[in-house]
Amino acid sequence: MIDLYTWSTSNGRKVSIALEEMGLPYAVHPIDIYRGEQFRPDFLALSPNNRIPAIVDREAGQTLFESGAILIYLAEKTGRFMPTGPARWDVLQWLMWQMGGIGPMLGQAAHFLQYNPGKSAYAEERYGAEARRLYGVLDRRLAEAEYVAGADYTIADMAVWPWISRYDHQRIDLAEFPNVARWYAALAARPAVQRGYRVPDDTVSPPLPQAA
Repeated sequence: MIDLYTWSTSNGRKVSIALEEMGLPYAVHPIDIYRGEQFRPDFLALSPNNRIPAIVDREAGQTLFESGAILIYLAEKTGRFMPTGPARWDVLQWLMWQMGGIGPMLGQAAHFLQYNPGKSAYAEERYGAEARRLYGVLDRRLAEAEYVAGADYTIADMAVWPWISRYDHQRIDLAEFPNVARWYAALAARPAVQRGYRVPDDTVSPPLPQAA
């Protein structure tokens, strides 16, 4: 059994989707970040950076924080969604792209464009432009490959997709990125993605753009 400490954010959904796709049994422990539960001493013992998600794999005696590390761990634990040989590096490079680009930049875009509009015209332009650039990178990639890392569905897709699911908060029109829209809708139709998206509150479904 794996204990999952999470909340309904893009990073949290990366791991709950992976757990669902891999068929691993897990128990959900909601960490309400709006009430400051990420600063509780018991959670900080698991995630010293006070960020969700974190997991405890009871069987292996392993505790992990940082969603990218957790995805790699789960893929290696199950032998699924992470190829071997040269294809492994394709997955890892796109996973790192998500962690270093998609996550931080789209998070800032949503922060200024959705939650704090009018506070900084410079920030809105800066992060809005970077969001569009990153969507362009992904769209060009998906013009040549069915999935983010190539022909197969992998943890790279599970890492990127939850961030794209917030396209409306980033002021992105998916109709401008048809390859992203195709890929996004295909993943949104996966039962495991739908289940993982609803963790921990089981109240929302993945948004579907009109273009899909």
